[in-house]
Amino acid sequence: MFANRDPNLLQACRCRALYLVPWLPFFAALCLTGPSARASVAGKIDLERFDAMKQSVALPNGQRLAYVLMGDAAGAPVVLIHGYTDSARDWVPLLPYLAGGLRLILVDLRGHGRSDKPECCYTRWDFAYDVKLLLDALAVPRADIVGHSLGSIIAQSFAEYWPEHTRRVILISSTGGPRPGAAPRRPAYDYASRIRSLTEPIDPDSPFMIEWWSSPTPVDEDFIRRQRRDAAAIPLRVWLAVLDQGLVYADLQHTLPRLTAPVLLIWGSKDPLMGAEARRTLRAALPQAQVKVFQGLGHNPFWEDPRACAEVINAFLAATPAAAGQLH
Repeated sequence: MFANRDPNLLQACRCRALYLVPWLPFFAALCLTGPSARASVAGKIDLERFDAMKQSVALPNGQRLAYVLMGDAAGAPVVLIHGYTDSARDWVPLLPYLAGGLRLILVDLRGHGRSDKPECCYTRWDFAYDVKLLLDALAVPRADIVGHSLGSIIAQSFAEYWPEHTRRVILISSTGGPRPGAAPRRPAYDYASRIRSLTEPIDPDSPFMIEWWSSPTPVDEDFIRRQRRDAAAIPLRVWLAVLDQGLVYADLQHTLPRLTAPVLLIWGSKDPLMGAEARRTLRAALPQAQVKVFQGLGHNPFWEDPRACAEVINAFLAATPAAAGQLH
């Protein structure tokens, strides 16, 4: 298991084996079995063991960020950025199906998981700068950046402002924000008003929380229960600060032209949060992006059908730069 490391990360970076030892049996099973057996392996991921792998680092901006390192320390770095009220565990359903040889860096965003929960600040730039400082601390000069929902907005922002540190970008359940001058649209699902009506202590088993974590396709109940529990433990002031500062899409169209790295866009067709207009504005802003819409899936397609999502992700990350930039 990983223990917390000092701010200099001397122990975390010292040995390649640290990435591999806790997960050797897990990855060995994936290599030795076929697709059907892999599904059973995926269902047996020890969530307690995963959570115990978290370590943390004090960043130069004063924030302490928690994260998990997995895979091959000599492999291509891939940063996985979770969504609003999630944590690094967000990616557990996908992990068994990702290609081998990757250096996975799964982050708890500020305000989430085991990272610091400051009084401020929670804009997309604050989140993106935390990720940049984390990569600096890990001596990662360039990485593939993968983000889901809020994490996809952070991934956009990172790639826009630090293109020299960005190899490829994968945006899952993302948006391009409203078109300039467009009239405000009434959301199909007004989650913001529901969140503003929350009171502490937040009940993880309340009707809202159950609805907030629902999907059109069944997802492992223990996984979802843990997600609800951890989200309920996030201070309400953080829920509201991220809602008011981080989930603001008005300026996305202005900065998206800066995103020049190859991009893959993934959505579920039944996503209640990122509907057809969200897809249209992002596709229009990134006309060279590859696009995959999974029919019948919702806001969390890599929970609902992780193997299918991983196939698309693996192909994109393995493609030559020219192929990765082609419209799919």
